[in-house]
Amino acid sequence: MIVLGLESSCDETAAAIVSSDRRIRASRVAAQMELHRPFGGVVPELAARAHVERLAPMVEAVLAEAGLALDAVDAVAATAGPGLVGAVMVGLVSGQALAFAAGRPFVPVNHLEAHALSPRLVEPGLGFPYLLLLVSGGHCQLLGVEAVGRYRRLATTIDDAAGEAFDKVAKLLGLGFPGGPAVEQAAREGDPAAVPLPRPLVGSGEPHFSFAGLKTAVLRAVEGGHHRTADLAASFQAAVTDCLIDRTRRALGTFPAARALVAAGGVAANATIRAALGRLAAQHGLPLVVPPPALCTDNAAMVAWAAIERRNAGLADDPDMAARPRWPLDPAAEPVRGAGVKA
Repeated sequence: MIVLGLESSCDETAAAIVSSDRRIRASRVAAQMELHRPFGGVVPELAARAHVERLAPMVEAVLAEAGLALDAVDAVAATAGPGLVGAVMVGLVSGQALAFAAGRPFVPVNHLEAHALSPRLVEPGLGFPYLLLLVSGGHCQLLGVEAVGRYRRLATTIDDAAGEAFDKVAKLLGLGFPGGPAVEQAAREGDPAAVPLPRPLVGSGEPHFSFAGLKTAVLRAVEGGHHRTADLAASFQAAVTDCLIDRTRRALGTFPAARALVAAGGVAANATIRAALGRLAAQHGLPLVVPPPALCTDNAAMVAWAAIERRNAGLADDPDMAARPRWPLDPAAEPVRGAGVKA
């Protein structure tokens, strides 16, 4: 099975060709960092316009790289949500049109499910069930991945996602955009113990994440003017890592069936966080599976792979689905206090 995948949920325009033998035949991603950098964050209207301009040439490029005509693919897939709804619509409508033109099935893909299944693209031996830490700019969740299409939400954020906190702290520190890589780079020259920062919810009986208070504490430290930027970055990164590890350790205790600890999403590309997760997995006698950085950040290969997984599992999809700004993987999960309900 050969699938053309499209991704446009936020500020990455992406297209890829993936086959069911786990080969990425072509994959391209066009970042929009320079477009949004002057604003210190993603501007939805600009992101959608950039997708419109870049997506068609990118599809032509990946088809040419793979040596395929459009009618040679077996299906077309595109992210249908969650994300910036205008941005999602560009990829979704484009995918539906391409599938119609080629006379091929169209598979709408949940962006979160694409992240959840992406480790299986590069790790054939990864079987179900596994515990997933999905940590990105818009999402911070712990999920029990029981099978394709079966996800149990164990924890979510009640306010900011970890990646969002990285971006906001980077802006506070004058490090630029995107914030995650900027903070990580600055932290290499800093002392992670230099600035006393809180670890929200660490050690609590509540399963969820919270990063808003940590972000505010960094603001207060910046206003105090007594700390080096590198020390603030390192201390913030250490605090986020401690929060992620504590919550993930708790989730491992409530999901004992897990055969592996898996991390996905853009924040999973952070080397300090990956190392800490590796130590946690080893303590529980589990392998840690993290996709390479190119598959952690938003990309279309994971979208195409999710479509392959869903079709192999015989799951039905609505090819006429509209763009969804919110699309939880576990709709039956109980709402949580704060903004976590959006997850």
